Amino acid sequence: MADIFSPLTALFLLAFSAATLLPGGSEAALVAMAALSEHSIWTLLAVASVGNILGSVLNYWLGRVALHYQDRKWFPVSRAALDKSQHWFARWGQWAVLLAWAPIIGDPITVAAGMMKMNFARFLILVSLSKTLRYMAVLGLFSLFT
Repeated sequence: MADIFSPLTALFLLAFSAATLLPGGSEAALVAMAALSEHSIWTLLAVASVGNILGSVLNYWLGRVALHYQDRKWFPVSRAALDKSQHWFARWGQWAVLLAWAPIIGDPITVAAGMMKMNFARFLILVSLSKTLRYMAVLGLFSLFT
């Protein structure tokens, strides 16, 4: 039986949490595992990508659910900030989701995509492309220097 606390599980959880609004990153763990692990680069890429994509999916659905509570006093986003994000999303379009890989702005973009009711299939395709290409770049740079 597989150990649930395996390095791959840890990588998945780090990648997942790194894609949420929680602070953290997963690139260092990915590079460390590429250097020290017996797992193939492709396995590491798949595990990190799936974890990170699913973290962004959580953000998307949090954004969708959050809209049901926007009129509550405790809602963490002001009406002005919500209007600003809608304007920003309308200006830059759904292609902005390709920036989901970027530090600081990427996670809020995925929440905004949910709040703006972006088509989920399109969201999933763009986020998957963004997150996987980012990890491919990290692993590619790692392989250049090893």
